[in-house]
Amino acid sequence: RGKGLDGKEGRCRGMHPHGSLQWRCGGGKAKVPRCRSSTKGREEEGGDALRLRLRLPRMGTGTWAWGNQLVWGYEEGMDEELREVFELAVERTATSGAGAIFDTGDSYGTGRLNGRSEVLLGDFRKKRRRRRGQGEGAGGDSDGVIIGTKLATYPWRLTRGSLVRACEASLKRLQLDRMELVQLHWPAAKYNPLQERALWEGLGDIHDKGLAQAVGVSNYGPKQLVKIHGYLRERGVPLATCQVQLSLLSYGSLQRELLAVCEDLGIHVIAYSPLSLGMLTGKYSKGEGNTNTMPRGLRSLLFGRILPRVQPLTNELEAVATDLRASPSQVAIAWCMSKGTIPIPGAKNLEQARLNFGALDLELSDQHCQALEAAAKRCTASMTTNVFQTK
Repeated sequence: RGKGLDGKEGRCRGMHPHGSLQWRCGGGKAKVPRCRSSTKGREEEGGDALRLRLRLPRMGTGTWAWGNQLVWGYEEGMDEELREVFELAVERTATSGAGAIFDTGDSYGTGRLNGRSEVLLGDFRKKRRRRRGQGEGAGGDSDGVIIGTKLATYPWRLTRGSLVRACEASLKRLQLDRMELVQLHWPAAKYNPLQERALWEGLGDIHDKGLAQAVGVSNYGPKQLVKIHGYLRERGVPLATCQVQLSLLSYGSLQRELLAVCEDLGIHVIAYSPLSLGMLTGKYSKGEGNTNTMPRGLRSLLFGRILPRVQPLTNELEAVATDLRASPSQVAIAWCMSKGTIPIPGAKNLEQARLNFGALDLELSDQHCQALEAAAKRCTASMTTNVFQTK
């Protein structure tokens, strides 16, 4: 028996102590977890023995909305509450002995606000370090913060040097000399294979120049991931992370194979969009009159098409949430953690942030995981796949 978020006992079994993650790159037998509650780092035997000792938390915070007016309705008047979200994330993660990871990107922010997410994170971190009497500019998680940015694979970034310069621009916005984690936002393999190789070279250069403590990728499928891992390994550069769209509505053969490959190569999987843009929060419904609670803006078009066709899953999320005295969003996030991934749900306000981090106190049994996955299979729609995702 386990406990729900109110501290009372419920039907949750198989609880284990939680450990933090460590970046590593080594061997190991491929294994995709069914449902597990512990994602401790492990010492590798053999392999390439490339290892970074920066501790990663069980979950992080996505900041795509911080500066995005088009999809998320950002306004500059939100900045003070976003700073409070930043502080809450750091404090909530500190008890685990790991740094709080914030996912961002140099393309986050619309129009004149391009790069706004990085700017805000830089300002928030600087203020926190000043209050704590710490120096400025240096990366590393000594202040309890891990920033992982993603460099956009724009068509004009054709050379390795252009990616290095993009990283330097991100460091300037973040007010850092060195970042914890730099990742390629998406591969160029689908439309410009020659650019893809240059990006690999640039990512290795970023690591070798000391601009980032670790490097990773995003939207790389298993086959492309093995290729870049091999290239970087020859250079002596560990590939720390791979981001992939993963949720109960984005869990197909690609995600399963990627989890197995990453387990084999010692790469940590970061699950973006764990709540399917909010579709799994339980806040929205497609109905008539007052029962229609769809989000505003561009998301409403997507939700209107998908939400009515995923009722088996949303109903099961509600049932499990009731069983564990939690919320549907906490159940959805906890499921991602049960797969050994680091989910990075977004938060635009303190209420959302508190709700997200409540998932850390939640344990799912094998029965819960199986019921959720069976419900997802009964749905007649799934989440739209990122157009840049490779195989």
